[in-house]
Amino acid sequence: MDDLDKKILGLLQIDNRISSEELGLKIGLSATACQRRLKKLRQSKVIRKEIAVLDGVKLDNYVTVIVEVTLKQGLLNSIDSFKNRMLEYPQVQQCFYVVGQIDFILVVTAKNMLAYEELTRELFFADDNIQKFRSTVSMENVKVGLDIPVF
Repeated sequence: MDDLDKKILGLLQIDNRISSEELGLKIGLSATACQRRLKKLRQSKVIRKEIAVLDGVKLDNYVTVIVEVTLKQGLLNSIDSFKNRMLEYPQVQQCFYVVGQIDFILVVTAKNMLAYEELTRELFFADDNIQKFRSTVSMENVKVGLDIPVF
């Protein structure tokens, strides 16, 4: 990956609907050259997904909850099982396996607190492998993003 690829990635993180022509004008390449580079970046999975970022407040005032989860056992199969379960739930936007006093940090979005409570019953209370979990509800999502600073 060279500097031009990094410039392309930086611009795509701002607006992934930018045309190859506009991309080329901004970085000094032809549209065709940009298309070739984009194809390579997609095939190599550097670009994992191209999505629309929605505003949960404007949708229906969704709530964001940060959840710290501690498992009862630190066995590999219980860790892998938990990871796989989190992949099944679209409400779990992000799941981080971490080192320290807790095992996982989750970013969860729910339509309201009642929906979040129902989710906790399913995800945490019904799972015998969960030792404890702690929820922190966001009052305002000041900055939300997955942009990676590409230099």
